[in-house]
Amino acid sequence: MTLRSMTGFAQIKGQVPEPAATFALSVKSVNHRFLDLHFRMPAECDELEMKLRRILKERLARGHVEVTLSIERQGTNGFALNKELVAGYITAFRAASAEFGIAAEPDLNAMLRIPGTLEARASHTNGALDEAVLASVGEVLGRLNQMREEEGRGIDRELRERMEHVRKAAQSVHKHRHTMLQIYVEKLKSRMQELIGTQVEPERILQEAALLVDRSDIQEELVRLETHVQHFLDLLNKGGEIGKKLDFLLQELNREANTLLSKTSGLAGEALKITELGLSMKSDIEEAREQVQNLE
Repeated sequence: MTLRSMTGFAQIKGQVPEPAATFALSVKSVNHRFLDLHFRMPAECDELEMKLRRILKERLARGHVEVTLSIERQGTNGFALNKELVAGYITAFRAASAEFGIAAEPDLNAMLRIPGTLEARASHTNGALDEAVLASVGEVLGRLNQMREEEGRGIDRELRERMEHVRKAAQSVHKHRHTMLQIYVEKLKSRMQELIGTQVEPERILQEAALLVDRSDIQEELVRLETHVQHFLDLLNKGGEIGKKLDFLLQELNREANTLLSKTSGLAGEALKITELGLSMKSDIEEAREQVQNLE
């Protein structure tokens, strides 16, 4: 399955003959931890919104998604004149003119500005508009996912490059591992000489030796780094909705890189290259995490 970004936009326009109306349905999405749907639709479209919500939940997994529906009705079918309100205004206007002896006629523009004079028609014959909008959902989501998949292919390429950098850095660290172990051996010898030259219990010597041995080997971290990188690449090959899984793996990779750096802190000479490689790993892991945040 193809990877999808959570960023995309698509719009589709349509029309219905009776009652004559045109509509524009647009869907915009950006990254989000979960599926977060927001609708901007005319007030009379509550039932249509519920149907659209169900469809989007079936077709999309994650993202902040904004759905906008605009409707333009042809002619005057979209509005109705409140005749009772207008008649009442005219009657009151003429009564006031007669009462105060003012020669004037009612102003149509003033009447139309009175709240409630024009009322939007809240229904459309036989649900034709609802049917037309629902029939277009598949196409607009297809366009949206096409754009999201194009973005996803770019993210896929960059993630593979980042993981290859991490893998090569780990392999380079392994080459310097023998040098690091020699440094710790010398430290261990020096520490043992110090302890032997003083009155120290054997248990203390064993504790010091165990501590240095525990800090000296980074083989476990290197093995886990390789395992996590391979698992990451396997998920990319599988595709689909893997954003959360990839983010978890990157957290694990970052943890191993931090442990590797802590074990090699304070080393000098050639062993400093391990620190440089560890920092390089962390940089690639952070770059990968930024990209993964936008995957579905």
